[in-house]
Amino acid sequence: MIYFILYLFLEVIISVNISSAIGGLATFFEILLSAFIGLMILANFRSTLRENFMAVSYNCIDLQQFQSLNLFTIIGAILLIVPGFLTDIIGALLQFSIFTTMLVNRYNVKSDKCKKEDEYNSLKKDSDVIDVEIISDNSSNK
Repeated sequence: MIYFILYLFLEVIISVNISSAIGGLATFFEILLSAFIGLMILANFRSTLRENFMAVSYNCIDLQQFQSLNLFTIIGAILLIVPGFLTDIIGALLQFSIFTTMLVNRYNVKSDKCKKEDEYNSLKKDSDVIDVEIISDNSSNK
């Protein structure tokens, strides 16, 4: 409860300082723009979900990271819709995968090369296989 009160206090201080610096009309348009961006992110969440499914299928991320990345995307979009400068900053940061992966696994994420490496390893394993046809030696065939 104390964290929520502290967050509200910081939100008010940051919002008042930024809005007094840029003006009321710019603040209004920033609120509308961030809400529009948040709604667009929620509308296009399907493509983000598909990319994360591909990362799971290529073993780039595990299921816990998959859940966390998708959860952070949705939370970030909702924070962009909620008016306030601090919520907009946090919501925008949650949309970048570099920040969410840091939150998920603290620098222990595999790179995008894992797809190519997994394909190379599977091809390498298949090159070791020899296809052989076995013909049985039965006396009835003579």
